Amino acid sequence: RNPPFHPLLWSHAHTSTRRRPCRRSPHLSTPLSPCRLPALLRTATMLAQAGFHRALLSAVPRAFAPAARRAFGSPAHINGETNGEHAPEEEIRFLDMVQANFEKAAKLTDCAPGLLNQILQCNSVLRVQFPLRRDNGQVEVIRGYRAQHSHHVTPCKGGIRYAAVVDLQEVEALAALMTFKCAVVNIPFGGAKGGIAIDPKKYSLRELEAITRRYTIELRKHGFLGAGIDVPAPDVGTGPREMGWIKDTYATLYGMDDVFSDACVTGKPKSMAGIDGRTEATGLGVCYAVRSFLQNA
Repeated sequence: RNPPFHPLLWSHAHTSTRRRPCRRSPHLSTPLSPCRLPALLRTATMLAQAGFHRALLSAVPRAFAPAARRAFGSPAHINGETNGEHAPEEEIRFLDMVQANFEKAAKLTDCAPGLLNQILQCNSVLRVQFPLRRDNGQVEVIRGYRAQHSHHVTPCKGGIRYAAVVDLQEVEALAALMTFKCAVVNIPFGGAKGGIAIDPKKYSLRELEAITRRYTIELRKHGFLGAGIDVPAPDVGTGPREMGWIKDTYATLYGMDDVFSDACVTGKPKSMAGIDGRTEATGLGVCYAVRSFLQNA
């Protein structure tokens, strides 16, 4: 009897069929074929039930998912009982959570499916990698991201976070939430979000400044920064200091062509065209929201 199919085996799929090592699975040197799929899935499922599913997340290309469903049935209830115990469930991705809640709300509207799909999708994403020479002389590759979820109104608006766990699906999810939040309160911005995958506590002041300034150049070079295009703001791990570096870099290199270069970012220090009240704005918003909730509960 075939073992139950594990949905994790296609959750992070690689769809290329060219004869080269799989990008997400360096142990596979040849592409997978549908005729090899059932045997592979049975082996992978047994290993997954034994707790090795993380190493096999990309073993099955997404293109073979329909064949997998035909061979093993629906992926529902995959975490079946094993020796009387339930296998631990994989934590759902942030982006999947946002999309699931959007689809739940979309069922309550009369919008056309094509329009809803357009609203859900992220319009533009950017992933950059650049070198940093550390204070100890070693070279480290830094990964940065920026997602512009919607251009239905411009500029796009959203923070930049510095955290070791930042990845592309996280900034896409946060950019989508920015779009929805702005739309709910009728603020004319599209949603955006960015981040750099570093722990800022592990970098010196010089290193953080170099990272921020290079990230700014990459954003501008690819059309992801500008007063009428995309305006970042502080987020987790960043603040007025980082926003000041962004504004200074942008104004110095591109200010001669943009009279509104000071408006390329918000959350700047007041000495660099910032405004009063920005520091406490987020906390004040929480206070107003809680007060309104309690008064109308």
